[in-house]
Amino acid sequence: MPAPAEPIPSPLVGLPPERDSFAATALTDIVDRTVHAATARLTGGMSPAALAGAYLDWALHLAAAPGKQMRLAEKALKKSARFAGYAANCAANAGQPGGLCIEPLAQDKRFSDPSWQRWPYNLIHQAFLLNQQWWFNATTGVRGVSEKHENQVQFTARQILDVFSPSNSPLTNPEVLERTAKEGGMNLLRGMQNMIEDMQRGLSGERPPGLENFVPGRDVAITPGKVVYRNRLIELIQYAPTTDTVRPEPVLIVPAWIMKYYILDLSPENSMVRWLTGQGYTVFMVSWTNPGPEDRDLGMDDYRTLGVMAALDAISEIVPGQRVHATGYCLGGTMLSIAAAAMARDGDDRLASVSFFAAQADFKEAGELTLFIDESQLAFLENMMWEQGYLDTTQMAGAFQMLRSNDLVWSRIIRDYLMGERQELNDLMSWNADATRMPYRMHSEYLRRLFLDNDLAEGRFKVDGRPIALTDIRAPIFSVGTVKDHVAPWRSAYKIHLLTDTEVTFVLTGGGHNAGIVSEPGHPRRSYQVLTRAQDDRYVDPDAWLAAAEKHEGSWWLEWARWLDARSGAPVPPPPMGNAQAGYRVLGDAPGTYVMQR
Repeated sequence: MPAPAEPIPSPLVGLPPERDSFAATALTDIVDRTVHAATARLTGGMSPAALAGAYLDWALHLAAAPGKQMRLAEKALKKSARFAGYAANCAANAGQPGGLCIEPLAQDKRFSDPSWQRWPYNLIHQAFLLNQQWWFNATTGVRGVSEKHENQVQFTARQILDVFSPSNSPLTNPEVLERTAKEGGMNLLRGMQNMIEDMQRGLSGERPPGLENFVPGRDVAITPGKVVYRNRLIELIQYAPTTDTVRPEPVLIVPAWIMKYYILDLSPENSMVRWLTGQGYTVFMVSWTNPGPEDRDLGMDDYRTLGVMAALDAISEIVPGQRVHATGYCLGGTMLSIAAAAMARDGDDRLASVSFFAAQADFKEAGELTLFIDESQLAFLENMMWEQGYLDTTQMAGAFQMLRSNDLVWSRIIRDYLMGERQELNDLMSWNADATRMPYRMHSEYLRRLFLDNDLAEGRFKVDGRPIALTDIRAPIFSVGTVKDHVAPWRSAYKIHLLTDTEVTFVLTGGGHNAGIVSEPGHPRRSYQVLTRAQDDRYVDPDAWLAAAEKHEGSWWLEWARWLDARSGAPVPPPPMGNAQAGYRVLGDAPGTYVMQR
């Protein structure tokens, strides 16, 4: 037989693998990012791929679960029968059945007005609540669906159902119909005027009506003080003493950079800063800049070094030789925990104590904000920020409003556009509308390293190239959680007990993420629970803590003052305002210039 032919050598053999040109790679990346950014503007920053993945996970598992389908069919029949019985009782008793078919959830106030108990509105809202309950059963308890996808589908279903709530339609809302009949439709005319005004303000970038009554430095943030340091990221405010003597250890407050700093210096009657100075403390406050496109490359380490550490360096020169009571609120507390852990690792003992207000260091159970934090969603959000260089205030506000759409979206639409009313703003509401932008790099790192990967809690977060651990912190900790917190749930904040080996005093107070913290002495209907874990005590889980913690009426601020007093020295004369010789001269009056940035 003839020998097999020799294979013809390929001209490509031995050549290096083909590489795409830099220009082609950059072009494709720009095209993809631009398309995603444009899509994000239409979807409010939500990734369609992330939602589709969650829906498919749920739908496919439900389709392969005939037992679950039978159970849902049974529930639908039972609910139909219950509703039919309720309707029959209404007909037999002239529209008054003597009881409800289904009770709304405790937090659902949409149907609390007595007019909803009259026919036919009682039937309308009861049918809606039964349908809402059925969809909750349908979107939960499907075996095989991941917990994250189940929560996403359940949350999305609730949002969609809320759109079709009978309270949102003027034809099925008895309160709106009564107001319309009483005023001859003038409420709808005022509502149309309100809607047009809001649209005009939104298109022109104007602020919501009423904010002109709460100007920082004139109406809010009016505690006397001086700006004693400024860099590209912060202004440091030193507040004027109001007592003849002060505690030698100053208090540094690091607020969240997602909003303006003056949440803790609102009106004189509820200003934590003013109250602290009245307790005999020298108070310093970080005021963050409002980043623009030029700040897109500011990262988390910049917020640590130019923020917390720069402020501590300034205080060390203004009040030399004294340790500091460092305090962090929300994201400011997270950044303070990072800085405190790095300081402890490096032997920097300038912290006399550390206080956290509604702050998290473990993001495994960080509430409904984590529902849509996955790789798909983050890539989508990063592309939106990449195009503009920051996360805009309106995009950020939309995410928070979605968590409480009934309270923050639909109730406002009913009040402003159907009832024709305008809610009068208070200082807290005005602050809530005074948001700041967040740089592209920092927000991306924050979401990935903390929310997605939970690096800080799991020992992978690096500062200066080396990992840090919160267990290194030896300063005593005072941590506050709030019962109704949707941003930093108190059980998540409670994990500071698991993450540290030092003394921890934990306080659980009423209210939400903001109102629970702004809880000045004399505030009505305020109470709190408190319990201290010594450094060598064993761990107590949240439920056991809740049962054991002593309950007190009034403001938790008083508890914090007693805690600070016990860890402070004897009073001394107040320090000077700034220290010009050390390079920290007075640059101007509080509240400074950064808080005015739009």
